[in-house]
Amino acid sequence: MRKRLITALGLALIGVPAIIFGGIFYYLLMGTFLLGAAWEYVHLFRAVKFEPQMHITVGGVALVTIMRAFFPGFAQPVFAAIILIAMAYHLVSYERGRDQSALDFCMTIGGVTYIGWIGSYLFELRNLPEGGWWFMLVMFCVWAGDSGAYSIGRAYGKHKMAPRLSPKKSWEGYAASVFTGMVTGGFYVWVFKTFGSLTSDITIWQGAIMGLLLGTLPPFGDLGESMFKRQSGIKDSSDIIPGHGGFFDRIDSWLWGAVIGYYFLVWFII
Repeated sequence: MRKRLITALGLALIGVPAIIFGGIFYYLLMGTFLLGAAWEYVHLFRAVKFEPQMHITVGGVALVTIMRAFFPGFAQPVFAAIILIAMAYHLVSYERGRDQSALDFCMTIGGVTYIGWIGSYLFELRNLPEGGWWFMLVMFCVWAGDSGAYSIGRAYGKHKMAPRLSPKKSWEGYAASVFTGMVTGGFYVWVFKTFGSLTSDITIWQGAIMGLLLGTLPPFGDLGESMFKRQSGIKDSSDIIPGHGGFFDRIDSWLWGAVIGYYFLVWFII
């Protein structure tokens, strides 16, 4: 826990200015996490002899995120082109004797789609009006839920939630995630509107509902990455972030949180 907290503080010192100023600084920070996660994703599957194409996966994530962040009108055609390029590559791979090329293709596109396209909602969220406040609200709910689940689950967890995917996760920890996410959502709406410069007419109750969703659903992103790791027989996607594992370990719940938070705000608040 001590190592996790020290690392989290260091990331906050870098992340807060990036969130505040946005633009290229924010892209470089989030892009580093997403590209690092894509690189780890490929290595997870290569550990069990599959061969998603590294350059197409990582390069595809880079192109998709750049388009979504800065040139949204080009995002869909670029994404479509990446899929076709990946298919062409794996066709050649099969012709050269790689019998699992169809599965390799699915993994290549799965990485570009999940980490690149879904991950780009981190930029869509920041690009909303008053996006810095919305990003912090969404991520505070996700982080609070994660911390609540970790703390309560570690101390009181007795009933396994998903013993095959993640043996340490418990229903007690999951309940703590739901509760802390809900409380955090309502609390930070009040804080941002009272002491910050958030001008939206979002209510504390709406913030609590959003926090409830962000405490309830993003843990499945964590379980999703656990599925990849269980399939690969690897404990952490890497050890590059002390106390947190790899880039993919760090952003697994962010991916779900960004999508859920973005659409909740667009459909019900903004």
